[in-house]
Order: sequence, then C-alpha cells, then structure tokens
Amino acid sequence: MSKKVLELGSGYGLAGLVIAASTNADEVVISDGNPQVAEYIQKNISINAETFGETKVKSLILHWDKEQASEMLNTFDIIVASDCTFFKQFHKGLARTVKSLLKHSATSQAIFLSPKRGDSLDKFLGIIKENGLSCELIENYDPTVWNLHKKLVAGEDRTWPNYDKEHCYPLLVRIGYFSEF
Repeated sequence: MSKKVLELGSGYGLAGLVIAASTNADEVVISDGNPQVAEYIQKNISINAETFGETKVKSLILHWDKEQASEMLNTFDIIVASDCTFFKQFHKGLARTVKSLLKHSATSQAIFLSPKRGDSLDKFLGIIKENGLSCELIENYDPTVWNLHKKLVAGEDRTWPNYDKEHCYPLLVRIGYFSEF
C-alpha cells in the first residue's frame, strides 16, 4: 500500500527528496516555513524529478503556529523531521501540526531525529504527550551510527573534535496515536 509522506522543517529538502527517490510513496510533501526556502525546495524537486518514478512530490510553505488547511488534516501516513525541536517557542505549534496532519491510524507515525539539546527534546516530548500522542525515544537505532557515536564520545575518532552528544547525537523519536509501540 502506498503512503503519503510529509517532511517538516526540511531546509532544502534532502530527506524528502531521498524518500521520494528511494521508496514507493504515493506522495511526498516537503515543507518549510520560510517562503524563500520553499522556492529552493521546488528547484531541487525539479532538478531531481526523473528520480521519483510515480511518486508525486511538491513543496509547501507550512507554518506550525497556524491552522492547517482542512484538506491536509489527518492525511499523512508518515511525517519526518530532523532537528526541529531546537527552539522551545515552536514546540506547541510543532506538536499541534503533527497531531492535526498525521493520519489517525495505528500504523501512522511521525519519525523525528533530534539531539537532546539540554532539556529541549524532553520538553517537546512532554508537549506531544499533552496533545494525546504517544512517543518512544530510541537511542541505539542503527549499528553504524551508534558505533561511530561511541567512538566519538570515547575520543577514539577525532574527525569531529567538538562532538558533544547532548547537541550532536540524533536520537530517534517515534510519535503516533497508539499507546504502545
């Protein structure tokens, strides 16, 4: 079954472009709140269009602090975001956006990759729960990423001299409408 995917806070849209090119998603919407960035996303979509197969791909200006268009409500099977929990002032809007756009289904989920950044990620997860969603935090989700992380923390790998797990290591967060993962 084909999926409808939304990338939030995408910057230039790399994750959404890769999803569109490497999966059988029916539609991938790559969003950002900055109109100029959304234009760049559209250019990147045009440049890479031949790699998407049958997948429909579009850019979207999406502001988390605004009411979402009714035709988008509860329509996305998968929502992805990377490092979008940094600014605490956006947590409530981001949580409401996820809740309103994620399809109300046991198989739908939002997948975030985000460092802890002090208490920022924990505060966001608290707001997610306040909004009636469940979440799971996964520290060790990929052996290659985990092994590199351990080497960086131990000082065995010096390719990233200022590596700090609180601000650099992306934790995986699964968010959904179900109580157990």
